[in-house]
Amino acid sequence: MNVHVVPTPAADQVRHDWTRAEAQAIHDLPFNDLLFRAASVQRRHFDPNKVQLARLLSIKTGGCAEDCGYCSQSAHHAAGTGLKASKLMEVERVLSEARKAKAQGATRYCMGAAWRSPKSRDMETVVAMVEGVKALGMETCMTLGMLSDDDVVMLKDAGLDYYNHNIDTSERYYSEIIKTRTFADRLDTLARVREAGIKVCSGGIIGLGETDDDRIDMLVTLANLDEHPESVPINMLIPIPGTPLENRQKVDPIAFVRVIALARIMMPKSFVRLSAGRTEMSDEMQAMCFFAGANSIFCGDTLLTADNPGEDKDQVLFGKLGIEPMALEGSQDGATADIETDAEHAGCGCSGHTSCQTATSGR
Repeated sequence: MNVHVVPTPAADQVRHDWTRAEAQAIHDLPFNDLLFRAASVQRRHFDPNKVQLARLLSIKTGGCAEDCGYCSQSAHHAAGTGLKASKLMEVERVLSEARKAKAQGATRYCMGAAWRSPKSRDMETVVAMVEGVKALGMETCMTLGMLSDDDVVMLKDAGLDYYNHNIDTSERYYSEIIKTRTFADRLDTLARVREAGIKVCSGGIIGLGETDDDRIDMLVTLANLDEHPESVPINMLIPIPGTPLENRQKVDPIAFVRVIALARIMMPKSFVRLSAGRTEMSDEMQAMCFFAGANSIFCGDTLLTADNPGEDKDQVLFGKLGIEPMALEGSQDGATADIETDAEHAGCGCSGHTSCQTATSGR
């Protein structure tokens, strides 16, 4: 009998010097080999049966000056989408929603405002939101567009844990989707946030009309930053009527899973978040994504202006798969990077998790 073994490193090195050719070769592996490698990396750094739950709230909807072709909140597409701009939400309403999210198992609370960049008059309210959510014992994340140096300092002083700013796609394809700011603008914002000591959340969108090469290039860009984003959201485009991308073709599920797996392999210690588009994914597709390295999702019925599977559906899926919500990072149930496993688990790649059968199967 011929047995095909995929060689994997004894210990994953966190690299920032990935070449395009290396990433391509991994992406193009036979599917089973790719999943095996990604799952092996996952088990060396995280409990494979725990998934982080985050909640996303739109604190200011519509009227954005950017022209992102996928976004219903762009003022450029308002005539087609019919979405009207709202005012910035009141702090207490945001905190009320955060309390509900925490009660439903969310450990990270993400707040998004449809701005090109925040106005100085709004920052005091944003700071109060960050401080209030942190006081609830949750991690905080904001996405507000581009930031000035003063904005970054205020958010850092408020205790913001994460800042989300997706690069969306490859540098080559970026101008096909967005023309009101450049790919370099995105990277500059990420650098400013990182320099201030705020953790980075940055990923992209699959299904914009990009090629496999663009998807690989996007991940190479993220993996070769001086520090990997602590969170890497991978979104599947939801084609929204009235936007320029409303007629984009659906993403092939296997192609999407390949992106998840490549992100996990190239950024082994990052949370890889299965983000927008889960309403269009079957249970089987989501299960493959979790096996390939996704270990974070947005819970709740809504993501900004798009639908999302509710808690009931996620609980049923988690029950089928034997997955449990992850506790906050740093707790005993959180990420398990760099764990020294005991001898009975040596070689199985499970990081000593109680779900592993290797150590107990002979008893």
